[in-house]
Amino acid sequence: MAKWKILISAPYMLPVIDSFAGTFAAHDAEYVKAEVLERLEEADLLKVIADFDGIICGDDRFTAKVMDAAPRLKVITKWGTGIDSIDSEAAAQRGIKVCRTPDAFTEPVADTVLGYILCFARNLVSMDRAMKAGVWKKIPGQALNESTIGVIGVGATGSGVLRRAQPFGARLLGTDIREIHPGHVKALGVEMVSLDTLLAESDFVSVNCDLNSTSHHLMSTAQFRRMKNSAVMINAARGPIVDEKALVAALQSGEIAGAAMDVFEDEPLPENSPLLAMDNVLIAPHNSNSSPKAWGRIHENSLKELFLGLAEAEARG
Repeated sequence: MAKWKILISAPYMLPVIDSFAGTFAAHDAEYVKAEVLERLEEADLLKVIADFDGIICGDDRFTAKVMDAAPRLKVITKWGTGIDSIDSEAAAQRGIKVCRTPDAFTEPVADTVLGYILCFARNLVSMDRAMKAGVWKKIPGQALNESTIGVIGVGATGSGVLRRAQPFGARLLGTDIREIHPGHVKALGVEMVSLDTLLAESDFVSVNCDLNSTSHHLMSTAQFRRMKNSAVMINAARGPIVDEKALVAALQSGEIAGAAMDVFEDEPLPENSPLLAMDNVLIAPHNSNSSPKAWGRIHENSLKELFLGLAEAEARG
């Protein structure tokens, strides 16, 4: 019998986990594949978690109740960056190590945001739809050097968006609850302003902050009302940062012109979501992190952090 028993529930890692069988064997560990589409909820975890020493998970709901049902659990390794679905305080109280890979998807997510900005600025999707419907219609667009791009959260991904936008000649605005080093601000060519100013002056607003107690529903009714009627909001960060009901209302009333959403408050996106029927909304299934090389790095780092955590737990006795 192997020393360690590991649950694999990270959707992106499940298809390739067998290729790492040698790594598990080298660490005297066995792994079990979870049946999961997007994430395991609390009730799902309570059914299976009791006998595991570690887990490599996606956005599974690790609550205090789940941890109490897992007396052997020593390490929770998040495949990726965001750990908002894990009760980190409860884990610390129980001596469970929580690991992640910071800035794991900076490049592909920043690429995605710029892609959405270009689609809206140049009306690429609208003209494609019109042409395929038999309508030859020239829809006016705008150049990025005529535009203002605002980034909420000037961390790794937000900075990546700004670096990509800089050569286009757009006016760049940023806001962050942390103080950003003046040298970094200068290198990005960004003007740091308040959230209210950014919303009022930006043609494109990109949400790139972490999800935490300060950012839940950061974008809601009051914020959409501050935006230009011609503005577009892009969220490739975390779904609950945006109040989707308020977003739908803002789109329906014309308070803002459009939105691009890679993440949602409920995932998978419910079939009755009004967003699915809106021509001024571009949506994707939480896929802006898509990059084979990035995925490979996360696979390797997740395993590294998992086995380091188990070794530390063993050393502590």
